[in-house]
Amino acid sequence: MPATGAGDRCCPHGIRGRRRALPVATTRAVSLLVVKVLVTGGAGYLGSITCKALEEAGHTPVVLDSLLNGPRVFTRDRVFYEGDIADRELLRRIAAEHPDLDATIHMAARIVVPESMEQPYLYYKDNVAKSLELFDELTALGLTRVLFSSSASLYAAKDDFEVVEEDPLDPASPYARTKRMMEQVLIDLAAATDLRAVILRYFNPIGSDPDLESGIYVREPSHVIGQLVLAARGLKPSFTITGTEHPTRDGTGIRDYIHAWDLARAHVRAVERFDHVLAEVGETSTVLNIGGGEGTTVRELVAAFERVFGSPVPITEAGPRPGDAIGAFANADKAARLLDWRTELSLDDGIASALAWAERRQEILGYE
Repeated sequence: MPATGAGDRCCPHGIRGRRRALPVATTRAVSLLVVKVLVTGGAGYLGSITCKALEEAGHTPVVLDSLLNGPRVFTRDRVFYEGDIADRELLRRIAAEHPDLDATIHMAARIVVPESMEQPYLYYKDNVAKSLELFDELTALGLTRVLFSSSASLYAAKDDFEVVEEDPLDPASPYARTKRMMEQVLIDLAAATDLRAVILRYFNPIGSDPDLESGIYVREPSHVIGQLVLAARGLKPSFTITGTEHPTRDGTGIRDYIHAWDLARAHVRAVERFDHVLAEVGETSTVLNIGGGEGTTVRELVAAFERVFGSPVPITEAGPRPGDAIGAFANADKAARLLDWRTELSLDDGIASALAWAERRQEILGYE
């Protein structure tokens, strides 16, 4: 049953039930060509929203997902193959059945930092070893445009927290190190083979699909917005701020929160302008920061969340978790220049979207 009581406060200002509240016309208006895109991990949180953005722009996503994590319901009404990214026979079948594939967005990965600290083998096997098989088979099939989902967690700490793509890297967890390894793999493969790569370093996505058809699906998400939503809805006793002695303006970690829909739009632009981007930089691969360009501390995020939610959230404090980084925010000038892309949605928009999705999860997924 949908939540009542405290949960009813999750949708202030008429958010409950709102559909198509976010802009979608921009992506369609700038579409350069119609393409078909293989999306690995397309049943996941960001994968399913990216598929929606591709469709809104007139493109066709072809989803490949093992359903290890992502729910089957997120693949509805889409071309879907259930299987492993390292299954070469399956990849050959997909290519044969879709000879008009233009690019691959590789989003399939394990992504939970604390889990990666406890089970690094799984992360290196699934994120690195299997991706190598995928890239090699894609190259053999002539599917040489690869858009890769990387992470801002690679960056070394900086005094001013603003990072550009050329800044030093210091990945602090096995998860982050797998992303760094795959960046280097793609750079090396692109230099030696016909494969070409555009690498997107995500900052911190929040919010849901504009139609509230997909969003965070983990029952108890480990990321900050998911934890805040649970605490706000009374599904856990409090929200825990992990790490209060960082060298930031209030001692808590700093992040660059970007609405998932803006992130999905960036993928659309990167697919549409793939060849143009590499021609502009004169390289076989390149890295782009995808973020909002503004740093928000955890305490500032909590204040914004309470403002949108309309009520205080119970708070506790604890030390940092293993693998947690102090954080950073994006200088996204390169993405703006090469993709003609900028964020359109605010932090408050992302929080409101996350809360609205929390109200609808029961209907879509069968649990809160």
